[in-house]
Amino acid sequence: MSYPRFCRTACAAAALLATVATIDLARAQAKLDASYTISVARIPVGSATATLTLGADSYAISANGKASAVLRILASGDGTLAARGTIKDGKVSPLSFSSKTSQDDDTLEVAMTFEDGAVKELKASAPQPSADRLELTDAHRRGVLDPLSALLVPAAAGGDGLTQEACRRTLPVFDGRRRFDLKLAFKRMDKVRADKGYAGPVVVCAMTFVPVAGHRASSTIMKYLSDGRDMEIALAPVAGARMLAPFRVTIVNLLGNLVLDADRFETQALAARAQP
Repeated sequence: MSYPRFCRTACAAAALLATVATIDLARAQAKLDASYTISVARIPVGSATATLTLGADSYAISANGKASAVLRILASGDGTLAARGTIKDGKVSPLSFSSKTSQDDDTLEVAMTFEDGAVKELKASAPQPSADRLELTDAHRRGVLDPLSALLVPAAAGGDGLTQEACRRTLPVFDGRRRFDLKLAFKRMDKVRADKGYAGPVVVCAMTFVPVAGHRASSTIMKYLSDGRDMEIALAPVAGARMLAPFRVTIVNLLGNLVLDADRFETQALAARAQP
């Protein structure tokens, strides 16, 4: 499975964090630069990089990655994704999302804008014809997050912001073609250490993938992700901001766990410059 398909559907997990020029850097408060290794049974099969910039009331995220063909259900592919939006009352609200991802002979290009949590404009390449594709309606495009914005979780006030509440949520995700839910539930507290950057506690959420519409009922990857599989996402704090971001995503498999794990997770608080 490629990083982009993993990000769009598992985390969406993908699921991860440049087009940071879309945010006013004079008001930036925090920045995260991260790189991830994708592995199966501890064998590296791909990599991803991500950049997140947070302002007082806005954010910008970009990610790109590539993975090689592994096992029967996985396929080679690559992609780039970017999103920006606003932050109000500790909640993210997307304004725009774009992506270009490819896997085998299927390429998906998406450009979306949002207004009040609903898709306002959408340009997406048409999916391959399939008789078992579940119908996608206008209702499926309302009250949604893009795959990148969904992975930004508000942190609790005080301390490092890592609490069980971070996991008590359902994330309604629309990637331009498919609508799915990521249901989170608190699992445990843990500690992690990146080769570069963050070392410390994380909150680990159990994650359930629920396809809603726009997908093929016979899709191997959809069945793989939604078939009661044990999945979890570990969230780490972003220094200088009340926000958590993915550090690790794990999908349990009898043939070897699929893991997206940060080897670099460098965050920094930025001093906002005074406006002229």
